[in-house]
Amino acid sequence: MRRLRRAGAPLATATLCLALAVTASPPATGDPGGGHGTKGGGAAAAGSSGRAFPSQRQVDAARARAAGKARDVGEIQTRLLLADQQLEAASLRAEQASEDYNGARWRLAEATTAYRRARGDAARARRAQTAQRSRIGAVVAQSYQDGGDLTALRAMVGADGPEGVLDQYAAFQGASTSLQADYQRFAATDALARVYEAKAHAAKTEQTRLAARARAAQQQAATAADAAQSEAATVAVEKDRLVADLARAQHISVSLARSRQSALAQIARRRAEERARQAALAAARGKARDQARARAVAQARQREAARAAAGARAQGRHHPVRSGAPAHAPAPAPVPAPAPAPAPAPPPTGGGAAQAIAFAKAQLGEPYQWGAAGPGSWDCSGLTMAAWGSAGRSLAHYTVSQYESTTHISVSQLRPGDLVFWSSNGAPSGIHHVAMYIGNGQIIHAPRTGRPVEIDDMYYWIPPNFFGRV
Repeated sequence: MRRLRRAGAPLATATLCLALAVTASPPATGDPGGGHGTKGGGAAAAGSSGRAFPSQRQVDAARARAAGKARDVGEIQTRLLLADQQLEAASLRAEQASEDYNGARWRLAEATTAYRRARGDAARARRAQTAQRSRIGAVVAQSYQDGGDLTALRAMVGADGPEGVLDQYAAFQGASTSLQADYQRFAATDALARVYEAKAHAAKTEQTRLAARARAAQQQAATAADAAQSEAATVAVEKDRLVADLARAQHISVSLARSRQSALAQIARRRAEERARQAALAAARGKARDQARARAVAQARQREAARAAAGARAQGRHHPVRSGAPAHAPAPAPVPAPAPAPAPAPPPTGGGAAQAIAFAKAQLGEPYQWGAAGPGSWDCSGLTMAAWGSAGRSLAHYTVSQYESTTHISVSQLRPGDLVFWSSNGAPSGIHHVAMYIGNGQIIHAPRTGRPVEIDDMYYWIPPNFFGRV
């Protein structure tokens, strides 16, 4: 009986609503003579009690209108979702262009340093060569002067006699040997200077090329940032229009429709975060299983090789070689494959993590600006560089370089202060975003154009690819 009552309640409610809708219009009257009664199909039928009921056509029309409104609402919500995706895609392109520019600047700085080093090496080699040339010139002049004095006349009438002349000749020979050594050093220094000069020339050429690349990357980053800002403005206008359409379709106020849509977006975001988190955990568990399986296989092979070696030794003890019989050396036991060494534990979080986090938190709410490293505005790698710089640790203003300069760790080893990286191609070369882990699954970062420095769930977007400890 309770089930019947519960089942009948929605039907009764629907019937009452339809009845009210119909009675709100002028009731139809049966007129068999005029052909406008129940036979018409388009008017409502009146019962003996005088109550009006909707016709099948009216019911179908009401259902069609409800379905049309549902389609309208679904279409509007789909368009809102697509607008958000367009904004996200434009922001991603802008961030990738920004990090390309940061990478171009970093490579240019490295090339400039290499050029200055090569130029300095070449200059030092040339100075050494100049000093050697002066020494050789002095030795040659002295040798010429001493050699000119060794005349027969001096040998006959010199005050020192023949012994003095022999001493002078020995000194002359020593000077010649020293001159030869000096010349060899001079030639070696000249060759070295030429090498350094060639390196300096190549470094200068590379510097020029990278400077042009940096200028092009800067222009591309500016274009992408402008496009992202324009897309953000367009999307904002489009979303306002769609929310107004949604409010009309649902017969609610625009403010209520906006609040509902914001709540739905937040729910969808949390669900996406949870899916990303579960996917990352599943991937980590799969990787751990693969590593454990590889270790087990290697250990089994090692045990099998050890048993084979022990069996060979035992067989040699029980069957000694007979006297006079040729001795055959036993086949060497197979070398067991070494078990893979367990991954070394990462070093503890670098000193200054608390200071780096405090610095980053002090920038909360400040705007994102591509290529910026403060004060007052930041991009992702500029924020992490400055945060760790406040703790006395040097990082480049480039996400790929930051990852390469850290100790690589897994997601399960994250500690506050560690860096979290996102890659567009699953490899370190595609890293385009970095954030700082602050604990409890949260990060602090400069997300993108239109979003300031903020704290987010680590899986607010897509699962991160790489993790590093400074």
